[in-house]
Amino acid sequence: MWESESESVAGREQYENEVLSSNKHGVKTDGFERKDQSWYVATDIPSDLLIQVGDVSFYLHKYPLLSRSGKMNRIIYDSREGEVNKIELNDIPGGSDAFELAAKFCYGIAVDLTATNISGLRCAAEYLEMTEDLEEGNLIFKTEAFLSYVVLSSWRDSILVLKNCEQLSPWAENLQIVRRCSESLAWKACANPRGIKWAYTGKPSKISSPRWNEIKESSPSRNQQVPSDWWFEDVSILRIDHFVRVITAIKVKGMRFELLGAAIMQYATKWLPGFLKDETENETSNNRDSNSSSWRGGLHMIIAANKEEPQNVQIKEQRMIIESLISIIPPQKDSVSCSFLLRLLRMANMLKVAPALITELEKRVGMQLEQANLVDLLIPSYNKSETLYDVDLVQRLLEHFLVQEQTELSSPSRQSFSDKHGYETTPRGTATNAKVRVARLVDSYLTEVSRDRNLSLTKFQVIAEALPESARTCDDGLYRAVDSYLKAHPTLSEHERKRLCRVMDCQKLSIDACMHAAQNERLPLRIVVQVLFSEQIKISNAIANNALKETNESSYHQPMISTRKALLEGTPQSFQEGWSTAKKDINTLKFELESMKAKYLELQTDMENLQRQFDKMSKQKQSSSSAWTSGWKKLGSKLTKMTTENHEIGSHQVTNTIAGDQTRKAPRRWRNSIS
Repeated sequence: MWESESESVAGREQYENEVLSSNKHGVKTDGFERKDQSWYVATDIPSDLLIQVGDVSFYLHKYPLLSRSGKMNRIIYDSREGEVNKIELNDIPGGSDAFELAAKFCYGIAVDLTATNISGLRCAAEYLEMTEDLEEGNLIFKTEAFLSYVVLSSWRDSILVLKNCEQLSPWAENLQIVRRCSESLAWKACANPRGIKWAYTGKPSKISSPRWNEIKESSPSRNQQVPSDWWFEDVSILRIDHFVRVITAIKVKGMRFELLGAAIMQYATKWLPGFLKDETENETSNNRDSNSSSWRGGLHMIIAANKEEPQNVQIKEQRMIIESLISIIPPQKDSVSCSFLLRLLRMANMLKVAPALITELEKRVGMQLEQANLVDLLIPSYNKSETLYDVDLVQRLLEHFLVQEQTELSSPSRQSFSDKHGYETTPRGTATNAKVRVARLVDSYLTEVSRDRNLSLTKFQVIAEALPESARTCDDGLYRAVDSYLKAHPTLSEHERKRLCRVMDCQKLSIDACMHAAQNERLPLRIVVQVLFSEQIKISNAIANNALKETNESSYHQPMISTRKALLEGTPQSFQEGWSTAKKDINTLKFELESMKAKYLELQTDMENLQRQFDKMSKQKQSSSSAWTSGWKKLGSKLTKMTTENHEIGSHQVTNTIAGDQTRKAPRRWRNSIS
């Protein structure tokens, strides 16, 4: 509770005494008496006016009410029905409780003004037109003074008044009670706590705010360190429209955006059912709800799933909460966690929140997508889609992420999530590291959703290729997703399987992944060959590098060990067996290639000899016919033999081997060239 200096206590006593000391009334009475649903004035003079407020009846006298209520004057004197003996006031703000206090004030009976009844009494006084024109020191003046000098100087009283204003709309709004209390709370939440006398915050009963249980009102300390989130629990008991007013006022006062975001997250976990999935968080939420049981009405009745209340009303109120929270989230990055945004997005889709707000929320998620968890990203499809999960939503999140990353590349002052949490990054490498984390997340997401048989190949391919190739240094995660998709879709054609496998780069697979792919019968044969060929290149490069390294290390005279043998001994046994078979095939292709080269050289020699003979025959016409015929016969037989052998070697993909030995092309272009 916020307490000002002695002025607060003195002001409270002054204005309460003024209310109690009023003795200008025409009927002597000892007070009011209640019998069942009726109130009677304890006096010898019989009542001449019955006022009905809901189910409660008040048997009163005209003169005390006429002397202080302009509305009662107008009803009684302006009536065309003659003498009025009964008046119904069913629309009076505050109901029968507020009218009871107003009636007691008219009779000069002591009225105890408190933070609980002041808002209803102030609205009732306005409704009854109890102004200074009728009598000096009337009820409007006294309630306004109590609000200004007592309530607004106290944190706890301002919270209580705002809570009671929930049942007084639109009177409390029109009388500026909500605005004044919100600004008072904002000023106190943003003030420096060192020069202020603090006690425990929150409700006046046994309930107090978290982290303040050790601070007792009887022993306040100016040197007590106040936590920055001391006001979260108190403002979270308010109805959503009043909470928005308070948060907006606090934002205007300059509160740090991360504190505003934390307050919004706490409010959402308190009032949105099923928002927290962690059991520990649920227990904490349940404890808070049990502590808040004394606060009735408003959102508590909506979220508690009252059986008497229609379900569509609950959905409407929860939708209003989500829309309001989305509208007040600070625009700065990391003001709220990505997990919170994704859970809010899940509920927004489920409750069919306004599309513009959902789009705004998706952009916020895209700003912090590298912080997301796989569990929060698995959002069910609520739009009657064939797929189990909302894959189109994840595609839009990736697009927002890439747009945001491209936009922020020119912002050197950007402080990302990686910088905050100690990731080793350079200014230029920040965006790259974020893309790497998003790529891992996407690979895990694809592995999970690929089990859905309704997921089309096109959607899988679009998400897999959404990120640039530089985002993945290793395609093992993508290979797992592809293999999972092939398991769940065994009826894919050969062309579709080749198209699916194009999303990964065989040269980015690890040894374990290559070992698995070499024995994977679900992969197309051409992909298996690519995997083996890329692994052969890796091993050859490794052998060459190791040989060069051993040659340069002249200071260490150690016996040379076969690097190929050592490399193969360090690999798993199953991979060695698969590699031995592949090595035999490659050696066979190399042998046939060498034979082909030798035969080509022999054929070239024969062609040169034939050319020389042709030159001779042109000079010696008499011997030309026999030489020409024998030469072309010999050439024809060799060409026939050459064509047959070339066809057999082509079945073993000699062309690819020649390309691998002579010129190494880029992996992507080489893979497309054989598709």
